[in-house]
Amino acid sequence: MNDDTGSIAAASPPRRTRRIVLLGLAALAVASALFAARGPLMMSAPACMAGRWDPCFGTFNGVVLMTLVTLPLALLVAWARARRRRTAGVASAWRMSLAEVGMIHGTVPFVWMTMMPGGGAGVVPPRVSLVPLRDLVTMGPVGLGGNLLVFAALGFFAPIRFAAPASAPRILALGAGCSVLVETAQYVLRLDRVSSVDDVLVNATGAVLAGLASRRWWRRPAEETLSERPRPVTAATG
Repeated sequence: MNDDTGSIAAASPPRRTRRIVLLGLAALAVASALFAARGPLMMSAPACMAGRWDPCFGTFNGVVLMTLVTLPLALLVAWARARRRRTAGVASAWRMSLAEVGMIHGTVPFVWMTMMPGGGAGVVPPRVSLVPLRDLVTMGPVGLGGNLLVFAALGFFAPIRFAAPASAPRILALGAGCSVLVETAQYVLRLDRVSSVDDVLVNATGAVLAGLASRRWWRRPAEETLSERPRPVTAATG
């Protein structure tokens, strides 16, 4: 056996083991977070099961619960899209499908929560805070973490699916642009929420940090062109 072949074969198991360990740690972290938040989430479960949709989609706990409940459906959609692409001979079928579903399933619930009206919606005049870092100290750990997660899924999956946003400045611009749209909508619709520049800064930062976490899977322009092209089917020869 060639020395190079032997070295590659020897390096493969540790790399696979590392991936398994990382996936295990990620699953453990998610399970721990769900265990810690099980109380607030279960408060919305009886109302949802009884068909009272306002506690499911009109509260933060309800939206988080429904996001977790619909996760198997999102994975099923990703599987169906990947299978269809693989049948057509498209390369990177699973990666493309998971990225598409991940962007939507991981972003829409957070945007929905940011658009929930306050008690004075339609009555209280819209408020704007344009002084950077002034509202940052009043967010608290929960508010800061929530703002970091609003466009985290978009920042993580967008450069995996598309080559155009596959750079840190572009992910920053994407997160900031989407956040500006949300803050503008809050102001125009008079949702009794403060349209703050600090929200834009934290949302964009969360998108960039998540994007950097997925950097090893970012799509390149040449790869995007080839992956969308069906693989040629060659006839088997006897």
